Order: sequence, then C-alpha cells, then structure tokens
Amino acid sequence: MHNLAAAMQLLVAAAFVSIPIVRHRFGHVAKDAAVAELRRQNVRPAVLEENKLRFDAGGHETAAPVAVAVVMTTIAALHLAGSDLAQMLTWIFSSLVVLMNLVIVYSNLTAVRSVQAAFRSKGDPELARVEVEPFLQAAENAFPRWVRAQTHLRNTVVFGGSAIALVAVSLA
Repeated sequence: MHNLAAAMQLLVAAAFVSIPIVRHRFGHVAKDAAVAELRRQNVRPAVLEENKLRFDAGGHETAAPVAVAVVMTTIAALHLAGSDLAQMLTWIFSSLVVLMNLVIVYSNLTAVRSVQAAFRSKGDPELARVEVEPFLQAAENAFPRWVRAQTHLRNTVVFGGSAIALVAVSLA
C-alpha cells in the first residue's frame, strides 16, 4: 500500500508542476490577448505593469505549486524507503493538498468577482473601469484548447490521487 500511496503522491506532484509549465509556455500569449482587450476597452495596457499584474509563471504562481510538488515527492520517497513518518505526513499533506485544490477551483470559479474586487481595491481609476469578464476571457482563450482538458485532468489527479493515497495509508 505504501507503493500505491507513493505513486499517487508522485502523480499529484506532477499535476502541480504542470501549472507553472503551462503558464511559462503560454503566459505571454495570454498577456498579449489581455492587452488587446484592454486596448479595445480604451484602457492603457501599461496599467497591467503598473499594478504588477502577470499571466506568466512568475512569483507565487511558480513557488507554490513547486513547493507542493517537492513536499509530495519527499513524502513519496519516504514511503518507498519504508519510513514510518510517511504515513503521518501523508495524512497531513494529502489532506492539505485537497483543501488547497478546493481553494484553487473556487478561485477559478469566482475569478470575475474576485478580480473586479481586486481591481477596485488597487485604487487605480483606470484599472477599476476594466470590464473584467471579457478581459479574463480574452486571456483564457489565448491558451490552447487542450489546457482546459489539462486543468480538468489535473484536478482529477489531485483530488483522486490524494484520496487514493489517504485510503492506501489507512489500509497499510
């Protein structure tokens, strides 16, 4: 059962690493589409830079998923090494991963509202008048179609892999 838990944790790690890889590869295309939408709305594109808004894999968009992947890989290695600590760490971190992914999914589902609120809170009148829904849609549509399928697959792997790892350590 420890090998099964380890395999699931490695899949979860790979799923999390896929996030910054996709953003690194296609983030500039999403930014270009968002800039074009801002121009359509007669909003200066420089407002993105001035407010440190990014579409690439910089900052926490890379650090957080890579940190999750490192933790899950480490726990998988502990399982494979036969460490007793692996079971407890699986309970803690696989549960946290499920909760974190729920937050990510919720954030994606409420993106328009949260971005509108964030834009208003920045205090930049030009940013506050951005029509957020078409702005976000333009950026999202710039990613290849397969990225949506990859997002669904990633969520399935994260939720399912974490659940299987938890069941595996329960039965071990």
